Amino acid sequence: MPTDALSGHPLYGRLARIGQRLREADRAHPWVLDTTVVAVVFLLFCLPDLVHGHGDGGPREHRFTFARPPLPATLALQMGLVVPLLWRRRRPTAAFAAIMAVFVLQWSLGVALRADAALLVAFYSLALHGRLRHLAWACGVMAGAMALVAVEVSGGGLPVGDALFFLGSAATAAVAVGIAVRVRRAQLAGLRERAARLEIERDQRSRLATATERTRVAREMHDIIGHNLSVIITLADGGAYAVQASPERGREALQLIGETSRQALGELRRMLGVLRDQADQSAEFNPQPGVADLDGLCARIRAAGPQVVYTVSGDPDGLDRGVQLMAYRIVQEALTNALKHAGPETGAHVTLTVDAARLRVRVRDSGPPDGVRRPVRPDGEGHGLAGMRERAALYGGTVTAGPGPGAGWTVEAELDLTPDPTGGHP
Repeated sequence: MPTDALSGHPLYGRLARIGQRLREADRAHPWVLDTTVVAVVFLLFCLPDLVHGHGDGGPREHRFTFARPPLPATLALQMGLVVPLLWRRRRPTAAFAAIMAVFVLQWSLGVALRADAALLVAFYSLALHGRLRHLAWACGVMAGAMALVAVEVSGGGLPVGDALFFLGSAATAAVAVGIAVRVRRAQLAGLRERAARLEIERDQRSRLATATERTRVAREMHDIIGHNLSVIITLADGGAYAVQASPERGREALQLIGETSRQALGELRRMLGVLRDQADQSAEFNPQPGVADLDGLCARIRAAGPQVVYTVSGDPDGLDRGVQLMAYRIVQEALTNALKHAGPETGAHVTLTVDAARLRVRVRDSGPPDGVRRPVRPDGEGHGLAGMRERAALYGGTVTAGPGPGAGWTVEAELDLTPDPTGGHP
């Protein structure tokens, strides 16, 4: 994209930095600039009248005769015109009104002063800093004052129309420059506000993305660690009990513990590898578990003691990989909870039903052998159930969990597989 040659020039950059420093200094000490403006106007327009006088002037064909007030009166009129400029930014309307009153009084007395230029400065300041509704009546007052001056100078042979054109052009230039600077400042303020708002939104999106990623990682870690540790603990307890009575069963339990631990370690390495900035590339291509891995999951749970029956209907292999992972994690969490709360002697039935429009997952356990119903948490649900609902919600599904027949517990998940006609957009 081509850039502006002026904005890239070193001189432009230096001027921009100087302007920035001046604006910062003005915000810190605004009275310095106001006093400087008054001093400059006094030196340029008041001092020549005090030193050289203000008699007849103009071309030979136009001779204007004005009154010559005493020096104290001249100085008083000049101060009345110049001193209100100290408040031109803080009280622009009051400063303009005060200067206009002195201006009208001066020309009513037939006195012409170079300090009348202060009226144009006040008019510019009103357009820049004042309220816009005050600018309307100020323009009318300014037009009346210019007409008064045009009538006064018409006695020297200058047509009233020419005088009005010159004075009106000066006043129009003053108000036009003030409005242009005001609009430019408003645009810059809007750009700065928009940039600040975009920066805040960017930070909020970053924090939201971080929180979402933490939630996802916590959910994955809960599924990996919680499930596998529950199976390992159950196998270790059963192996310790059976090692004396049946050494072969103890050895089998140790082998299953090793397999389960290696699987958990592999899943953890894959998860942590994704989080690292320079992850192992092999971890990126290691697939997430899906519906095809449910047989192995059920086998590991059976090795820990529960009798698990797994039935599937439909064609689950055609499901999206994300949907398969969701189904796997829901079954994993439900079986882990059954093993944890109902014990190794419970029975569980896992049903996976796939049709053209819906995916249904049901995990029902028979409860503990003593027939005591599983207690419900005071807050209504744990992290596992919340994680299952979050996973299902990502695909527009729902998860329900609660007591089943007898002392058992039932978890059901249902997902709508019909494509979204809106493309996922509201």
